[in-house]
Amino acid sequence: MSLGDGTTEPARSRWRSLIPRRRRESAAGGRPRRSPLTIALGTFAIAVALVLVAGSLTVYLTFRADWDGISRINVLGDLGTKRPPVDPNAINLLLIGSDSRAGANKKFGATVQGQRSDTVMVVHIAPGAHQVDVLSFPRDSVVPILQCVPEAGAPGQVAAPAGDVEQINSSFAFGGPGCLWKTIEQTTGIHLNDFIELTFTGFEHVINDIGGVNVCLPVTVNNSESDLHLAAGKHHVYGREALAFWRARYIGEGSDLQRIQRDQFLMASVLQGIRNSGLLGSPTKLYKVISDVARNRFITTDTGLTPGGLLSIAESLHGVPAKSFHFIEVPTVPYPGDPTAWVQWEEPQTTKLFAAIAHDTRLPKSTHKKKTASGGAPVLASVSPADVHVQVLNGTTIAGLATSTSARLSRLGFSVAGQPSDAANADYTTSVIEYPSASTLAAARTLHALVKNSALQLDPAVPAGTVVLVLGSTFSGLKKSAASGSPSPSSSTGSENLVSQYGGINGNVGICNDSSVFAGPDGS
Repeated sequence: MSLGDGTTEPARSRWRSLIPRRRRESAAGGRPRRSPLTIALGTFAIAVALVLVAGSLTVYLTFRADWDGISRINVLGDLGTKRPPVDPNAINLLLIGSDSRAGANKKFGATVQGQRSDTVMVVHIAPGAHQVDVLSFPRDSVVPILQCVPEAGAPGQVAAPAGDVEQINSSFAFGGPGCLWKTIEQTTGIHLNDFIELTFTGFEHVINDIGGVNVCLPVTVNNSESDLHLAAGKHHVYGREALAFWRARYIGEGSDLQRIQRDQFLMASVLQGIRNSGLLGSPTKLYKVISDVARNRFITTDTGLTPGGLLSIAESLHGVPAKSFHFIEVPTVPYPGDPTAWVQWEEPQTTKLFAAIAHDTRLPKSTHKKKTASGGAPVLASVSPADVHVQVLNGTTIAGLATSTSARLSRLGFSVAGQPSDAANADYTTSVIEYPSASTLAAARTLHALVKNSALQLDPAVPAGTVVLVLGSTFSGLKKSAASGSPSPSSSTGSENLVSQYGGINGNVGICNDSSVFAGPDGS
């Protein structure tokens, strides 16, 4: 890839010096970079659109004057002519969160150079169906390295041979918004209409302008890294604290995947707050939200997005109830080439998901089911036994225990991976279910529901997509059924089905029902 000075680097390593790897830095004693919060973009997109939904022509014309001062980027040089077909029945927006420290953002770390798309979302607006789907793409997702021209200070990049990959946030770092747009279109088959990019400071202003937002914590958090200090319970916070909340990484599992789930609850809270505050009935307040970020250049858009186009988006959102906003994380599994830091999209789920969004068709049938605990708090989605790939190891001196248990699991519908064998030692007391990453925690929970006296344990050394059951001396057999983990496929259609399948949430969710997204590696 060209670095802009006539030199080149190998495709796989050229960006490593510019984009720190969080897990490796942590292991070396370095300080991990905290990503900006994903909610900023969803907040902005909803607020901007709603400004025009309830506003008058006067508000629209006044807004247009500010709109003319917004930074714009021409992305046509990247997109070319071979693009996915346009869906005439839907609008797809690319929302980007940039961690650039330029301008007002320098207060978040002036020594951090360049920009990364730590937040990547596609908002699918289906007016006829009166629903909105928000797909969050983990920033560590691997994607092919495509040819991208320089734009807006980004040096561009040259196409790499098939098989060479980069993180999706590198597409933005090296090629700018147009490269990220092109990458998503080419890998998902979803035609994107426009993009909107928002900064750290822009997020703070949006939260302040809409009157703050509610957050709910099941435990007290004192996080010096992000300067977040909140007691357990519900709080109404404003820009600075809201930003600190979303920059706090070391909560629960400490993973970006789980943080996306927390982001979804905040997006739902913002949506509920806008609808319940009477903001839509006040053109003056509505105008303040958009004019603030527009005048201060906290946002960037493509040159094709006009005030008229934004009005069309707003009209499409008008009348969509909160329960019909659906927030979904694109499912992933660890990337074999770097399983501790990178992820890849899980198949065949994502292919079906992207096709359904691209063609605005019925969404895939559910194979996962979201459960509710007796206290009303949702837990992480469990999966069908057929989707749980488990290897059984004997951690005791009881002969044949792993073999008989493997046979029993197979009869219950589980996918037994590898031959049953002995564990490294035979002194296990409690049975242990080891899983490699947050993306397989749901599978581990399904197995956990059947194994008496067992504990969950995160172990990155476990092969991707597999869980390992190590039987202990207190193991007394499997429960008769996996009632909590073997749901029958849903016959429902629409985005509610997608939320159920991948553990997402609807816009009307109770924000204090978020205990599971703060849970640690052992599920507690």
